Amino acid sequence: MYGAPRFYRACREVGVRPIVGSEITLREGCLPVLVQSREGYQNLCHLITDSKLDAEKGEGETTLEELEQYSSGLVCLTGGDKGPLPALMKQGSLHALNFLKRLKQIWGDKNVYVEVQRHFDREQESRNQMLADLANQLNLPLLATNGVRYARSSGRLLHDVLTCIKHRTNLDEAGKLLNRNAECHLKSPGEMTQTFADLPQALANSVELSHRLDFTLKDLGYQFPAYDVPSGETMNSYLRKLTEAGARDRYRPFYAKARRQIEYELDIIGKLGLAGYFLIVWDIVQFCKRHEILVQGRGSAANSAVCYSLGITAVDPVGMELLFERFLSEERGEWPDIDLDLPSGDRRESVIQYVYDRYGRRGAAMTANVITYRCRSAAREVGKALGFPLQVLDRLSKLLVTWGWSVFEEEGLLLERFQEAGLNLSHRRVRNFVRLWREIQDLPRHLGQHTGGMIICQGSLDSVVPVESARMPGRTVVQWDKDDCADLGIIKVDLLGLGMMAAIHESLELIRESNREIDLAHLPQDDPKVYSMLQQADTVGVFQVESRAQMATLPRLKPTCFYDLVVEVAIIRPGPIVGKMVHPYLSRRAGLEPVTYPHPSLEPILKRTLGVPLFQEQLLRIAMLGAGFTGGEAEELRRALGFKKPDGAMAKIEKRLREGLEKNGIHGEAAETIIRHITSFALYGFPESHAASFALLAYASAYLKAHFPAEFYTALLNNQPMGFYHPATLVKDAQRRGQRVKPVDVQKSDWRCGIEEDQSIRLGLMYVKGLREETGQRIETERHRCAFSSVDDLQQRIKPNRSEITTLARIGALNSFGLKRREALWQVEKVCRFAGPLFENTSSPYDISPLQEMTAMERLASDYEGAGITVGPHAMALKRRELNSLGIVPSASLEKLKDGRKVRVAGTVIVRQRPMTAKGFLFMSLEDETGISNIVFRPKMFEKNRLVLMSHPFLIIEGMLQNQNNVISVLAHKVRGLTGLDIPISSHDFH
Repeated sequence: MYGAPRFYRACREVGVRPIVGSEITLREGCLPVLVQSREGYQNLCHLITDSKLDAEKGEGETTLEELEQYSSGLVCLTGGDKGPLPALMKQGSLHALNFLKRLKQIWGDKNVYVEVQRHFDREQESRNQMLADLANQLNLPLLATNGVRYARSSGRLLHDVLTCIKHRTNLDEAGKLLNRNAECHLKSPGEMTQTFADLPQALANSVELSHRLDFTLKDLGYQFPAYDVPSGETMNSYLRKLTEAGARDRYRPFYAKARRQIEYELDIIGKLGLAGYFLIVWDIVQFCKRHEILVQGRGSAANSAVCYSLGITAVDPVGMELLFERFLSEERGEWPDIDLDLPSGDRRESVIQYVYDRYGRRGAAMTANVITYRCRSAAREVGKALGFPLQVLDRLSKLLVTWGWSVFEEEGLLLERFQEAGLNLSHRRVRNFVRLWREIQDLPRHLGQHTGGMIICQGSLDSVVPVESARMPGRTVVQWDKDDCADLGIIKVDLLGLGMMAAIHESLELIRESNREIDLAHLPQDDPKVYSMLQQADTVGVFQVESRAQMATLPRLKPTCFYDLVVEVAIIRPGPIVGKMVHPYLSRRAGLEPVTYPHPSLEPILKRTLGVPLFQEQLLRIAMLGAGFTGGEAEELRRALGFKKPDGAMAKIEKRLREGLEKNGIHGEAAETIIRHITSFALYGFPESHAASFALLAYASAYLKAHFPAEFYTALLNNQPMGFYHPATLVKDAQRRGQRVKPVDVQKSDWRCGIEEDQSIRLGLMYVKGLREETGQRIETERHRCAFSSVDDLQQRIKPNRSEITTLARIGALNSFGLKRREALWQVEKVCRFAGPLFENTSSPYDISPLQEMTAMERLASDYEGAGITVGPHAMALKRRELNSLGIVPSASLEKLKDGRKVRVAGTVIVRQRPMTAKGFLFMSLEDETGISNIVFRPKMFEKNRLVLMSHPFLIIEGMLQNQNNVISVLAHKVRGLTGLDIPISSHDFH
């Protein structure tokens, strides 16, 4: 049933009636069953769920007894070449006859059809004759089908490649796994009539059956659960009571404007019958609060004063004048979408399990996520199927990361890139590779879980959609993704894991452990230390404003209040960038150009953003005020832009805009400017409510970094992966800000990073590569019980494997035994080799290591190889004398130099970025011991030096310094690798 919603949607768009069904896996083979009524659909969902819930993911088998239990409302076909009958015929016709008799016993003689297919295969035709005889013996109808696998015969090659991918083989070795020919395509009625000219009744039966099967997915019978309210209350009255109580707490005083807005929202919620939805989300939030789990609603829910009053969101939409219709309107007639951000990890899982416990394993499930083939995965899988060498595929995969989606638009560029990878386009197999690589893009690869979308249902969810076990223990997942569910009216609640929420939560716990207290809900919103840090772009590790582009904007925007942070979060997004809104806003803020408005009537909407539309809500308000749209029509405008509907919807909306603007006296250049803003920006614009929710977390993380650095950095390191930077960069940023970080030590480190009495951070055993968590936890437990006395004592009590204890020695984690690293490695070798009873208690001249101790560079390399991070000197510090002789300027010194000066910089590559909006430019961050420098590569410069830029971890860059408005970068003219550093350093690329 995985593809049923998309099939239904596609059929609906072209006016074809879709037939719903599924292949049921039996021990004997795959048996197709088709749905003829709603009861049959529910039975099919139950049948699939029963087979999947107790099986491994991707597996599941059904018995004939289970088929009988759920047979009502279903029609059974016998299947084609992969059905049960071909295999049973090989055992003898009696086996096939008995199996057919059993199917007839289950469904009766009017609901079992014997399938025949013709693909110019002699063996298949022989089976068809036997099938016709069997059908005649049992008085069962024949049914002509074609076993369709692709729409057109040209799709055969791609189907063969997908078959090879499924069976982990290639075209040269697949043999009988592949179709003999391309006949399994969708044939016209004329072709089918010609193919089955001798069996006209089989074709007539196909037509007759299709008329019987009139069930569609429009009639699923889904209902959102009712909320169990106290005696004497309705859901509407109880929601009103909770909202009013919350509003009096939130709004002090509860002023008239807020009261009117809440009354307006409650009225719409009541009319649309949505009170239960709000109560269920409120109930989840209450669970979080009872268990001290940070929770914050975001997205369009932050536009709702009811959500704010219920404690679901933390942004006051009345005070910020947010647009409620962006969240919910009577005209739209659809369910709102409330997203809850939770700390990632165990805390979020406890909330998910609460929902499972409250609504039952068959009343709640996660939505699926359809993982599709993209550039790299497509190249590797297609290449394997075509038998390409692995080294070629590795080279292709690395290059594909940097190409971007422009290669799909320019055929010549695509071919040029494949030639660059060393592929000879004159070779037939290479040409097929290029074709198949394009065709497989966006096709389903496998089914995963959505990051947090949960469906809950009144009654049994598996009567609406099949449910199966997920790979994660304790989780179940439906067979449809979030878009499929939304299209069919199935409601989800998003419980999203956010790494920064986990880091903030842990920071607060660490602060409490030191007998200090901080109230996240009442942080001072005008803290000068926070805004000073933001203005200087000292934001490594700070939520949402740590990217290179954000750091380049912060010194220009110079935030001084919370709303400035809301703007900062939203301005570096595709919408403002594509719509060319960023530079006008920053120039107006800096007083370099006057504030103007497309039309005087729009000043109230655009005044806060200096006449420049930055948020979706502003554009919707412009449509409402300037063109007379209702709130629901404005939201429909946004949705139409978002879906890029090809059915003329945009033309109709643009016409409606023009007519409305003309009616309100807005025409000429002003009207054209407004229409251009709306049509080019609304698709990618960031909601103001969403930006405000994120800004709260950005401010909280900045406050913690400014005032509680030990706790903040420790929490960041404990909740990786997250954010924009590798943990190695976080450690160096902490050290540059004066925070002491200590290395992993088996005598002092727990599994997770921790804070010592002197407020220094102690790295945790979790950072030791290859160290199993169970080993790390044993070290922590045993150390607290009694300190280790020696390497031998550690080995005896913990029993780590050889690789684990060797890595501990190599990174210096055994130095507290009075050993240097190579001495520790020597001792490890000694304790890991069994001496035997004769030499067990004897001393040896070889007890003392004869090895020369590691150099600083060797220690650095060992740290990165064994832990991925170092608390020792930066690699550039060890090369500084050489770098000085080459005239290389440290990163921290660039701010003292004049704009336009030629400079030479060097460092470790920590970030590479090439966003779609950058028109081919590459942005790179280089780190040295003094800080981070930003490098810009023009497209031609990037193309010319692609190999060194993509593969070398240490670079020397020559270029022109750009030092304007406190934003510093280097426009690269020359680049080369920095040699003499054999250190395995990782970077965060293209995130």
